[in-house]
Formats: sequence, C-alpha cells, structure tokens
Amino acid sequence: MAFEIARETSTFRYGMSNPEQLEQWLKDNPSAIGLSFVGRSNVGKSSTINTLFGNKIAKVSKTPGRTREINIFSFKLKNDGKIVEDLPEFYFYDLPGYGHAEVSKEMSKNWEILMTTFFQNISLHTLMVNIQDARHPNQKSDQEFHQFLKGFNFETFLLFNKIDKLKKQKERAALNKLKPVLSKEFKWVRQIYFTSAEKKDGIAQVEEAIISYLLRQRELLESM
Repeated sequence: MAFEIARETSTFRYGMSNPEQLEQWLKDNPSAIGLSFVGRSNVGKSSTINTLFGNKIAKVSKTPGRTREINIFSFKLKNDGKIVEDLPEFYFYDLPGYGHAEVSKEMSKNWEILMTTFFQNISLHTLMVNIQDARHPNQKSDQEFHQFLKGFNFETFLLFNKIDKLKKQKERAALNKLKPVLSKEFKWVRQIYFTSAEKKDGIAQVEEAIISYLLRQRELLESM
C-alpha cells in the first residue's frame, strides 16, 4: 500500500462537551472528510485509535464511561513515505462510549444531546467505525446504537476488537457465524473486521480500508 496514515501529523484539535459549540464547529466544516470511532465503554476504542494514528493521543480512561466529550483530531496521509500536501487535512472523532451503567442520569442525558447533535450535523463524508468486544459482541447497547444509526446514511465499518482474547476455536467459530447475520441486519455496515489493537492483528487491513474511503470521498467532493 503506497498510501498510509502519517502518524506524526495526528494532532488533537478540540474537546467538546457543549452541544452548541459542537454544532457550530460542524456547521463551519460541512465538507470535512474523516471518520468517527464509537463503541461501548472498555472495548479498546482508545487503543485502536492509538494503534492506527500513533502518538498515544487518545487517552485510555481508568474509569470506563466517564469520558463525556467528543474529541476532534486532524491528520494527513503519506504516499511512499512522503506527506501528501495536495490532499486536505482529514479528521477523526473520538466519541464517548455508550452503554455504561455507572453514570448519572444528568451525564447520560448530556451524552444523548451531544451525540444527537453530532450525528445530525456531521459531514456526510464521515465514516462510522463501530468497535465491539469480540468476546461480547452485539450487546443490547450495541443493538440500540445501530437502531439509532439506522436513521442516518453513514457508511459504517464494524470492528470486533480483542480477537486475540478468544482462545478457543469454538468462540472464533461463533463470531464468524455472527458476521453474515449482522451484515443482513445492519445493512449500513459495509465491512466487518476482526482486530486486536494490542497485537495489531487486522489493523493494516483496517488502515487500508480507511484510506480507500478517504480518497474516495475526496474524489467525490472534487467532482461536485
């Protein structure tokens, strides 16, 4: 793969917990190309981001479910080892985890407002990357999130992370059987990957697919 993520360019831009502030930024950037990472608390979302984008820029929370803001980062691409200057700056968004029980009602309500603001106003040139724990896939909160996502028109990747934790062949076989079921149920999910952020299993394939998406969106915008 000639193109790759220029990890040294990954930069934290904003941390937003105020829905009005978030809405204004999204409206000011209607054609931003990028991707969003979202999943239940403690599925390895931050570790996946750090493996893909380097610099350990996504903080791994010691208390799952406590991160209640949307973090916005920018990055660029390389081609044959050189940063591609004639491509735009791309973005990725680290969304707060869903489905954590030990949060207050007030915190949960603000999460709903923030997430609704994000999905209603984010550029349509944004890939959704839903990360699930391979050991506990398709939990109730995952299903609820996908029902929420159903109302929008975003291309979506599904990553079953922590695949290295599945030691038994029977567990891996069960996960493989779930793949076509989810593809049928969640028609907006275009690609499904088995990954391990810790061991880097499957990460190269995910990076290649992300880059393909970004370049495709760039071509689409140029043709408009």
